[in-house]
Amino acid sequence: MAKFDLDFAFFEYLWLFYKQNKKEIRRTYKQPTKKYLDYNNPDLREAYLRVPQFEALELYVFLKEYLDNELMHKIFDGWHKKASKFKKRTDAGLQGEQVDAFGNIDAQAYTQVFKQMKAFGQHYPNYIYALSMGTGKTILMATCIFYEFIVANKYPDDVRFCHNALVFAPDKTVLQSLKEIQTFEMTKVVPPEYFSWLNAHLQYHFLDDAGLTLNTMDRSKFNIIISNTQKIILKQKSKIPSAQEKLYMDTKSSYKSTGIYAKATELYGVESIASEVELTVNNRFQKIIRLEQLGIYVDEAHHAFGTMLGKDMGIKTTKTSLRVTINEIARNIKAAGSQVVACYNYTGTPYIGRHVLPEVVYSYGLQKAINKTYLKKVAVHDYTDPKSKEFVTLVVKDFWDKFGENRYEGMLPKLAIFAPTVAELNTKLRLIVEDVLLDLGIGTDKILVNVGDEKITSNDDLREFNRLDTAGSNKQFILLVNKGREGWNCRSLFGVALYRKPKSKIFVLQATMRCLRAIGDVQETGQVYLSEENKQILHDELRKNYRMSGNDLTSAGTTKVPYKIRMIPPRVSVSLKRVKRLYSMKDLDPGRNIPLELGKADLDRYIILHKEYDSLDATKVKAIDDVSYIREQKKYSQLTLVAEIARYLNRRPLEIEQILKNTQEDILGILNYINKHNELLYDWVIPKLFTKLYEINEYEKEEEEEVALVKWSENEEVTFLAKSHLVMSKDDWNVTLSNKQSFHISPYCFDSIPEKKLFTDLLGEDKVKAIYFTGMLTHGQSDFYIQYIDPETHSIRSYYPDFLVQQSDDSWVIIEVKGDNKIDDPIVKAKSDAASKIADRSKMRYEIIKGSDANAGRYHNILGW
Repeated sequence: MAKFDLDFAFFEYLWLFYKQNKKEIRRTYKQPTKKYLDYNNPDLREAYLRVPQFEALELYVFLKEYLDNELMHKIFDGWHKKASKFKKRTDAGLQGEQVDAFGNIDAQAYTQVFKQMKAFGQHYPNYIYALSMGTGKTILMATCIFYEFIVANKYPDDVRFCHNALVFAPDKTVLQSLKEIQTFEMTKVVPPEYFSWLNAHLQYHFLDDAGLTLNTMDRSKFNIIISNTQKIILKQKSKIPSAQEKLYMDTKSSYKSTGIYAKATELYGVESIASEVELTVNNRFQKIIRLEQLGIYVDEAHHAFGTMLGKDMGIKTTKTSLRVTINEIARNIKAAGSQVVACYNYTGTPYIGRHVLPEVVYSYGLQKAINKTYLKKVAVHDYTDPKSKEFVTLVVKDFWDKFGENRYEGMLPKLAIFAPTVAELNTKLRLIVEDVLLDLGIGTDKILVNVGDEKITSNDDLREFNRLDTAGSNKQFILLVNKGREGWNCRSLFGVALYRKPKSKIFVLQATMRCLRAIGDVQETGQVYLSEENKQILHDELRKNYRMSGNDLTSAGTTKVPYKIRMIPPRVSVSLKRVKRLYSMKDLDPGRNIPLELGKADLDRYIILHKEYDSLDATKVKAIDDVSYIREQKKYSQLTLVAEIARYLNRRPLEIEQILKNTQEDILGILNYINKHNELLYDWVIPKLFTKLYEINEYEKEEEEEVALVKWSENEEVTFLAKSHLVMSKDDWNVTLSNKQSFHISPYCFDSIPEKKLFTDLLGEDKVKAIYFTGMLTHGQSDFYIQYIDPETHSIRSYYPDFLVQQSDDSWVIIEVKGDNKIDDPIVKAKSDAASKIADRSKMRYEIIKGSDANAGRYHNILGW
């Protein structure tokens, strides 16, 4: 077997195990966790989170509640040995990985990877989430923190959950972008039942000024502290140590690079922290270490790409290293009797050079983000040794021809032109751009300069720069120096240009990424203008940091293209019989001598029994003890009992008090039962009282509705993104089929090959009078939907079947195409049951066909032929 290195992407196998065992893993989760995940699941509702954000959240919960915040090398060890919680790991390898077909690695390779992971690891859990820019790392971070606090409040003694959060930004630019955590509308990710509590208890501390004091209460909870390392602590002593201090000074380095860190030292010539450096702490540090159950979140953890990745992750261990700061916080909190629950690092790539960072737990790459339309597509232009004015003329003309003053989400498109120095921008580039704009008849008032020099960039310019992404901004040509790094999020930026080689090669990649943030409903294309030399630099940096080439970058995102969908008149509609259930509630007079029958309650269900066995034979019981005394029981008084019941039944406390006195047991008799078994209050007393106070009547009403297969008018067009080989237009068919009704909209954008195959097969059948593809209108564009109850969340959802087929005898069949592995899925069965009932009442039939059968043309039996 090939020699193993840190190129082993263990995070892919971790994700594979999670997907294969998702249902069993979910059973171990806390109830609030299940609600939180369901609320953010894009498969269950129109959730706010994108797929990569939700998948990262799933892994976050999986590591916490299933793997108990275990260290990464221990997780890998358990996975390899199929031990503990990985007992059900299947033997399956991933294509292209250094693992055999059965998911196994030999002992030598395992030992090598394990040692590297252990050497890389910290003494606290440390996880890396590598999500490409534009996928929403800051929102993901906020979502994770909100989840932590909600569950921690419910289970305060569970040490797996964070009670406080410290968010680190690498520099001032990213620090400003992290304000989104505070301003973000949390109802988008927080279920309604938790919002009020969370909103009332969250305390934000934004340390954007070195002079600000951190005003957290010692051992307080639910604080979110947002800062960067420079604002927090660890500074070198300016005081020269005395002779006595030197005598007792530890001559060994406190922080020695190991594993991949040591490799970085060898590669890049970086030394570990000097032994004579002493660290002092400021007031903020003292405040932080007096917080319990701290979670540390590092945004843009790489701080930069390439070799600079290690600076904040620990590879370049310097006296102001972020990793040193985190280690000191963890050490001091532990000494105070609490812990850093874990450190969560959010970065853009799982790679450093040719290595995969071993503590990566989830990755969503740049090319995938473009393919899934989370980013713009990219067009790269390079020019062979152009002179300055020639380059600017070519770039500005091409950009203006492509975009001009067209607005996107109401905003004008922008072009950022980077200069290597402030002097060159002010004395050369600005004058050239003004001349080119005048030659093209474009006003120079569209220019904005931001270089960080107050003599050149005024406060008005800074305000204008901060409002670039608004409809009110008329600036389109942005002249910059060193503004290509993370933290500048301008979605209306459609192009970047670098006509000189910058001092830092990585800056080419950083600047290129700035114009890729998505805008609008259609995937636009960002334009990157480079010299030939810079184009080669871009190619090299992509290969180093994303394992993709410039060709990969420009070809990414071509799998789906936009299609304009129009309604084909006349409008098609069908009759469905929907069942509506109405409930009425009538107040009852409970009367006197009300029988609660508490004596009939099964009290054995509340007993805790201890059984002792004489041997391994479970039939030989040596002793049985009732140990129910260990269960804590709340002692209710008459006052608190009345208040609790009144709260549940929404009746006046005085009324409830009188009702309880009118029961056969009397209020004192009820208290006797409840104080022995608190559960009886909710399992027996309140339900019994409800039946005495209210009468519930259910009414079922069947209504026939004429539902439209498409809601928009024939003059409207709606844009869909689809893969070209799965698109079929009405115009694709010859006139021999013109009498058959097959397109109520055109074109059809199918989700899979089996769907398209079934459609074309049925279109050619004589026994088919009409066939409509209804599965693509799933976002309220059609009234042809069926409501069902989700078996996991117990909530009502809408289901849009794939096909509606009218046979030659005018009978209707609703058809759903499902992958073979989804046929027995509980949600699919719930949809099927609901659809079958509606179909029966509407004198239709509902059928499910496997994808493999649809591909093979085996559909005759479902149509009764």
